[in-house]
Amino acid sequence: MPGAATTLLQAVLRDAQWAGKLTEEDQRALSPRFWAHVNPYGRFRPDMETRLDLTAA
Repeated sequence: MPGAATTLLQAVLRDAQWAGKLTEEDQRALSPRFWAHVNPYGRFRPDMETRLDLTAA
């Protein structure tokens, strides 16, 4: 179930008058959801079978 902010964002983007005014940069500023496909940290696959050697630090 979307939150209030998501519902409001969907309503604004559904309005043709607003949709024509918003640039790609505007959309990025509205919500991180537009960048959900980007993973700046790469893939992280935790290995639950091994432990980190914290004594080395």
